[in-house]
Amino acid sequence: MAAESTALIDVGALFAAVALAGLGANRIGQSVIPFYIVIGMLLGEHVLGQIDFPSLLGTEIVPHGSELALAETDFVHVGAEIGIVLLLFFLGLEFNLDRLIASKDRIWKAGTVDLAINFGTGLVLGWALFGAFLPAVLTAGIVYISSSAIITKSLIDLGWIANDEADAMLGTLVFEDLFIAVYLAIVTALALGGGNIGDALGLIGLSIGFILALLLLVYSGTAWFQRSLETDSHEFIVLRALGITVLVSGAALTLGVSEAVAAFFVGMAFSATDHVHDLENLLEPLRDTFAAVFFFWIGLVTDPTLFPEVVWLIAAAVVLATPTKLLSGYLGGRIYDLSERRSVRVALTGAGAGLETGIASDIYAFAVGYVLVMSILGTTLMQYADEIESVVVPRLESGPAAARSGDD
Repeated sequence: MAAESTALIDVGALFAAVALAGLGANRIGQSVIPFYIVIGMLLGEHVLGQIDFPSLLGTEIVPHGSELALAETDFVHVGAEIGIVLLLFFLGLEFNLDRLIASKDRIWKAGTVDLAINFGTGLVLGWALFGAFLPAVLTAGIVYISSSAIITKSLIDLGWIANDEADAMLGTLVFEDLFIAVYLAIVTALALGGGNIGDALGLIGLSIGFILALLLLVYSGTAWFQRSLETDSHEFIVLRALGITVLVSGAALTLGVSEAVAAFFVGMAFSATDHVHDLENLLEPLRDTFAAVFFFWIGLVTDPTLFPEVVWLIAAAVVLATPTKLLSGYLGGRIYDLSERRSVRVALTGAGAGLETGIASDIYAFAVGYVLVMSILGTTLMQYADEIESVVVPRLESGPAAARSGDD
């Protein structure tokens, strides 16, 4: 069979698998995200690839699992990158520069609270578990950084993106995404450079410089972005928006800056144009398609056989981090002067966490296992927010904080 036809079959199998996973999730009323991750694991080389069907069935006709397993091809890898880029692009469309400047004090306060509570918790946990500086810092990042992809998709799927509490959620994500640009530069230099401070400072300077250049582009480039989409052709709008967004994101990644952060700023630039509605309508199917590929890819590159070795790490992190995520989310909502009910909703959203950057060996297995557990927990808490609020909010409102309650 020609390589081209085999590759096409693999891509078809990928889309069929995520379509069936999405159907299953909808049937039982759950978020599709954990289903996409799990189906990726099941069809990858670490699960399906290890099954010896001829031995099980006593025949040589059925191929070995390794012949059926899906691999991390260039299409899957690039498709996953496009997925995270489009999700953060849409986040930028919702959070324009004026909104960012108007909320800067609240973003700083809520983000600092989030950083102090959750990064501090992760640092203590990492040191207790590994007894070394670098693993502790990596663990702190895993515990602290909320998955922009998971939270953005959950907000969109649940229709919360236009709600009042979305400001607090998105503001915290903005702070975290800016922090991660510096954090990843430090971690990369420490992990690959043997702790070379000069390398770390160089990467930090490059990251900050690129972010400042993007901010300048957002601030002064509105007219250019407006002209770039001046066309009556939907085809050209999509091609131009994708060309600009993916190109800038790719340049960021080449320089060691998060492509997600770059896509967020490009989305902010387009949010100041008159074409936001067109971009949302035209790019939404592409966003959801490649977002599915992104979550599938997470599962595909994950070896679940490593989970038993780190299950106690995952359990410790979930037990310790869930209360701190809920606390920091609730405090962030109060900083935004939200009511008890909406602050509780921010807290429930904050539980969907996980670092999106791959880390080798057992730390990586811990990271992905933690992402999977927290994505299930976080999306479930968001889905049943009304029921949880009906129990929690009356108790909060009966306490001293009742005096500060805002609109429902």
